[in-house]
Amino acid sequence: MEIKGTGFTLRPIRESDAASLQKHADNIKVSAGLLDIFPYPYTIDDAKSFINLTVNEDPVVHFVIDIDGEVAGGIGFTIRDDIYRKTPLIGCWLGEQYWGRGIMPEAVALVSKYGFEQLGIIAIMAFVFGDNQKSMRVLEKAGYICQGILKNTVIKNNILLDEHVYVLNKA
Repeated sequence: MEIKGTGFTLRPIRESDAASLQKHADNIKVSAGLLDIFPYPYTIDDAKSFINLTVNEDPVVHFVIDIDGEVAGGIGFTIRDDIYRKTPLIGCWLGEQYWGRGIMPEAVALVSKYGFEQLGIIAIMAFVFGDNQKSMRVLEKAGYICQGILKNTVIKNNILLDEHVYVLNKA
């Protein structure tokens, strides 16, 4: 399963991806916009652990963003249960050297389309830290709408932050 973008490919992770995954994920600016489960520093053991968790997914819900054969980032869904079983959370990251090239809005749009068409999803949600304007803009470019702001609900790097709730509904 591969999804072609402009200058990148979304594909499942491979065991051989550990070195490039670690290289691009090990950046404090990358981890600043993500949940604490995404560690910093990001070690080769962290890369191998993530690969072991996701390498045999069926269906695929976690994709790497492959640029010139390297894992330059990642994007995927957290599938939830119960009443949320058709409304996953989307999360993504991109290595700093690729920021500002329009890669992430396209990747978000492509993986969202895949989710609606292949996984039977009815809506996709994203929670963005209040200080992460770039991620908000990425989601907006991909068609997501901010439906609310949760005031002072998260702590990242010992800073109390708002969380912006974005949603994309199936057309």
